[in-house]
Amino acid sequence: MYATQALTHVVPLAAELDKNKVTPGVLGFLVFAALAVGVWLLMKSMNRHMGRVNFEEAPDPAASKAAASGAPGVTAEK
Repeated sequence: MYATQALTHVVPLAAELDKNKVTPGVLGFLVFAALAVGVWLLMKSMNRHMGRVNFEEAPDPAASKAAASGAPGVTAEK
C-alpha cells in the first residue's frame, strides 16, 4: 500500500473529530508553564554557578621544557 493511499483512508477519519474538543486544556497549560519556570530557574542557577568559576589554565610543562631547550618549531606562550 502506498503512502498516498493510506492518507486517503485516514483523512475522512480526521473530519469526524470535533475541533473544539481537541485541546490541551488547563492541565496542558499548567504542565507547560511548570516546565518553562523550571528551565528558567535552572538557567538562572547555571549562570550564577558559571560566574563563580575561576579557571586558570596551568602551563604545559612539556611545552615549556621544549621551549627552554630551544627545540625548533616550538615557541613559548605567555
